[in-house]
Amino acid sequence: MTKLTPSSSYSIALRIRLPNQPGALARVTQAIADVGGNLSQIDLIQQSASETVREICVDAASHDHAQQIRAAVGSLPGVKVERVVDRTFELHRGGKLRVVGKSPLESAADLAMAYTPGVGRVSMQIATDPASVYEYTIKGNTVGIVTDGSAVLGLGDIGPEAALPVMEGKAALFKRFADIDAFPLCLATQDVEQIVATVVHLAPGFGGFNLEDISAPRCFAIESKLKSRLTLPVFHDDQHGTAIVVLAALLNALKVAKKPLEQVRIVLNGAGAAGIAVIQLLRRAGATHILACDRQGIISRSRTDLTPEKASVAVPESGSLSEALVGADVFIGVSVANALTVDMVKNMASDPIVFALANPVPEIQPELISDQVAVMATGRSDYPNQINNVLAFPGVFRGALDCRAKQINTEMCVAASEAIAALIPAEDLDRNWIIPSVFDGRVVSEVAAAVIQAARQTGVAGIL
Repeated sequence: MTKLTPSSSYSIALRIRLPNQPGALARVTQAIADVGGNLSQIDLIQQSASETVREICVDAASHDHAQQIRAAVGSLPGVKVERVVDRTFELHRGGKLRVVGKSPLESAADLAMAYTPGVGRVSMQIATDPASVYEYTIKGNTVGIVTDGSAVLGLGDIGPEAALPVMEGKAALFKRFADIDAFPLCLATQDVEQIVATVVHLAPGFGGFNLEDISAPRCFAIESKLKSRLTLPVFHDDQHGTAIVVLAALLNALKVAKKPLEQVRIVLNGAGAAGIAVIQLLRRAGATHILACDRQGIISRSRTDLTPEKASVAVPESGSLSEALVGADVFIGVSVANALTVDMVKNMASDPIVFALANPVPEIQPELISDQVAVMATGRSDYPNQINNVLAFPGVFRGALDCRAKQINTEMCVAASEAIAALIPAEDLDRNWIIPSVFDGRVVSEVAAAVIQAARQTGVAGIL
């Protein structure tokens, strides 16, 4: 069984009552450490001559691990566990979003301007000059996050209601990193035509749409149809956001390994929406030797089970993932836990690059191959080189909205990748630092600027 590192996603807060005597708190913290919990915060809630009440926040590795921590603390003599709160669930209580007005509504004059009768003048202005909707409404800074709940965070088809917390989180990220007002649109249908029609009908109120957690192959059809019917940015983040950040990380990893993109042999495992998009973007960036694999092995032209999307990345070769990796320079995993073995890595070329991006458990644990690779990256925040879509979609949409782009094209995606990669100067690149932090304040502005320039150069910018 894979041993995971404790993280804040399984953080608990224990309210405990214990004797007010030397060593009492130390026994509690030692009990937590003995079962592998990671202390993050200790607060004194109440104190008397005889006892204290404290709240201790602890990161666990799983729900079962959190229960183990609770039991360890509760078993200590003289210690009473009064309450245990799952901090992640508490953060979500009541939702993570709210609507806040920008203008005061404290007087009759305020109402007369913000609503009737004054608002009618603004509506007539937009009716006369439709483009002015971008100036006088939220449209130009608003993104609809569209999902049908069919492929949520690796959890699968859990439905639109269960997808809502994820879409709320996405909206919060849009606001935090790019000051974009985004709103969840969780649709109670998985019919391609119904989804497309719904989004088209909603388009007047949004400046763009982020497609999220829609299963393949329907996601390809939905995106294609929406792009043909709308003159607004439409971006399937599971595809293109992933591809942008993977390309950015690979550009820098190859500099560390001193290998040119045009010559390296790349093996990608996991030919779903993300995998297909990664291959397509890598090709546009100059990669020429890419083998895609799925559960059946190499996606070969000789196979008869290929979807049109898989057929577009098929190659003459055939064989297993293990055979594909012999002599390969790069492994990119967007697949499942433990798909890659130590022996497979040993059979790769010298100074290999491994991107094991399955979450929460990667295709291989980094500790197993740290001394065998030139660069290792995962999708997790507790290892170096986290490949995270947050580096891409806020800046991509910021740029697309600011230039009123009619679409988000491949050139804009490549430009975003290059902008992310360029944030780390060549002289500072290191095997443990190939990609900037999601909290690097430069990311969104640099990506947005690159996207705007590419939009203008390719003729899709609505304003110059």
